[in-house]
Amino acid sequence: MSPRQHTGGPHGRPDAMRARPDSALIIFAKAPIPGQVKTRLCPPLSPDEAASLHGSIVLDMLERSRGLSSMDRFVACFPSPAHVFFKILEERHGVRLLAQTGDDLGARMANALADVFAQGYRRVLVIGTDLPTLPGSVFGEALALLDIHDVVLGPAQDGGYYLIGLRKPAPELFADIPWSTDRVLALTQTKAAAAGLKTALLPVRRDIDTLDDLVALIEESGAGTRTSNLTSSTSYLSPRTAGVLHLLAGRLHRAAPSGRQAGTQTARS
Repeated sequence: MSPRQHTGGPHGRPDAMRARPDSALIIFAKAPIPGQVKTRLCPPLSPDEAASLHGSIVLDMLERSRGLSSMDRFVACFPSPAHVFFKILEERHGVRLLAQTGDDLGARMANALADVFAQGYRRVLVIGTDLPTLPGSVFGEALALLDIHDVVLGPAQDGGYYLIGLRKPAPELFADIPWSTDRVLALTQTKAAAAGLKTALLPVRRDIDTLDDLVALIEESGAGTRTSNLTSSTSYLSPRTAGVLHLLAGRLHRAAPSGRQAGTQTARS
């Protein structure tokens, strides 16, 4: 199917008059199942608290990317597109669902990209959901960079990346990568250079993987205080997630050793 042809709206209704965008966004997401998400935050968070935080930031990404007329949106689902959480996202946000298939994160991303490129898209972005303060403008910036580059990467502070965009499938970028280490970004850049792919970088951002990341976000957003006074770096935080962070800040304060505040904890999950 040509990227300019479209046989239906988000729910299969006829929509022949709308030209389909030539770009797509794939959001990699897990269903907020207690004990299966944000496990590095447990303890001190309970599995239910971690799942609540995760569910909120997944919704953030869906809300932030909604209304992007330049892109069609897909959600790569784990454990399955049949999970009720994803069926609700499909209905309420008009996204299309993909199964995550493959033995590791690299294989799952490569397979999702191949599936979407096969539908005729010319530029495809892949992003995770651990970025509750990500500005919506990042998607347009990434697409603009792909006009003159083969690959765009969004570096994470921990040495990984929060976004990757391509103009064609490049499975070699996802093979033999030690995922969840500080070598991910550097090795991906090396592989891109070896393949003759021109690469551009977006600004470095901090995602939410560890307790230190969570505490830093609480401190930066002011969510641990009665009156949240968002800084410029957290001004995109949704009211829902700000409320979750406020509750978690109190939880961390109560769990902290005597005489120490949540914002000064150094324990890592």
